[in-house]
Amino acid sequence: MAGWHLDPAYAQLASDFASLEAVFALEGERLTRDPLSEVIRIERAGVRYYVKRYWGAGKGLRRYIGRPRVKAEWQNLKCFAKWGIATAPIVAYGLERKAGAFVRGALITRELDRTEDLALLAGRGDPRLGDARWVDGISRQLARATRVLHDHHFTHNDLKWRNLLVNDRAELFLIDCPTGAFWWGPLLRYREVKDLACLDKVAKHQLSRTQRLRFYLQYRGRQRLNGSDKRRVRQIVGFFEGRE
Repeated sequence: MAGWHLDPAYAQLASDFASLEAVFALEGERLTRDPLSEVIRIERAGVRYYVKRYWGAGKGLRRYIGRPRVKAEWQNLKCFAKWGIATAPIVAYGLERKAGAFVRGALITRELDRTEDLALLAGRGDPRLGDARWVDGISRQLARATRVLHDHHFTHNDLKWRNLLVNDRAELFLIDCPTGAFWWGPLLRYREVKDLACLDKVAKHQLSRTQRLRFYLQYRGRQRLNGSDKRRVRQIVGFFEGRE
């Protein structure tokens, strides 16, 4: 049984996106590929779209138990939009099962105009990272988005600079979240630290200590650190020690 949804706003693209069969027949520029999935980019009427196609959910019971990765991603992006977090617009999504086992699935998102990921900016030494006002604006948006995720007991689990896009208007977008999930109690606190440590992994090489501390305070909504914050900061800074 296959289930497929095309956003009515993109009905003019039905010839390409109307069904799972049509989506798997598309040809485009391949960006990534692994044993379970691939991402291609296509262009229609001057607009580019990212097509993520999955043909595996893993071996054995993984085909039957738990959310398929593609379903997790479209559900997580929908949560982002619901919570007011800027992300890539979803064009279409769906999956197919046979006898209860995952067979294949796809997710199509529209390209965010004039955006680049923060990792790319860091890699080329983009001058915007040396502009204190620009950094503060991005920092505030990222702090708010991260706080909103965590306030909903949700963690991204891959909150890295490559999954943060910025456009030429200094607006921030969160993308690519197939492994994000809801957590509670000590597991939530651990995952929150991991999210923040993933961000700081690059930040410590690109930003000043003051900027990194300011981000944490923005995230916490505080003017200064208390005892609990100091312990959390030590956990963040030390999270990847011995693993880098």
